[in-house]
Amino acid sequence: MSMTIFLGADHAGFQLKEKLKVHLQEKGFAVVDMGAFELSPDDDYPDFVRPVAEAVANDPEHSRGIVVGGSGQGEDNAADKIQGVRSVVYYGGPLEVVELSRKHNNANVLALGARFLTPEQAMKAVDLWLATPFEGGRHAKRIEKIDRAT
Repeated sequence: MSMTIFLGADHAGFQLKEKLKVHLQEKGFAVVDMGAFELSPDDDYPDFVRPVAEAVANDPEHSRGIVVGGSGQGEDNAADKIQGVRSVVYYGGPLEVVELSRKHNNANVLALGARFLTPEQAMKAVDLWLATPFEGGRHAKRIEKIDRAT
C-alpha cells in the first residue's frame, strides 16, 4: 500500500499548502487536502489540523500529515493533542531537525511555518522528512512510553 499524505493549512499557510500539494502529487504520493480550500483570513488552524491529525492517527502505517500555518507552532500543538500523533515543527534552520524527527521520534505530522520558509525550503524539508525512515531500536521504547502517558 502506498503512502497517503494528508494536508491542512489556515490562511497563513494556504499558499504554501497549495504548492506542496502539487509537489507531492508530482512525486507520486496520494494527497488528501483537508482544507482550507480557499484563502480566508478569518479561518482557524485547529479546524484544518485536527482532521489531518485524526486521519494520520487512524492509519499511522500508511499515512503522514503536513500542516502549514504562520509559524507552525500552533499547528504542532493542535496535532499533538490527538492520540497516536507525534508532530514536529519546522520553520527553518538545520534540516537535521526534520531528519531526526523521523529517525528518533517517528514523527508522523510535520508542521511548517510558512512565514519563515520559502517554498523551496519547505519542499526540501518535506522531501527529506518523507524519505527518512524510523530507526526503531532504543527509540521505539521511548515512543511507547510517550504513548502510554497520553
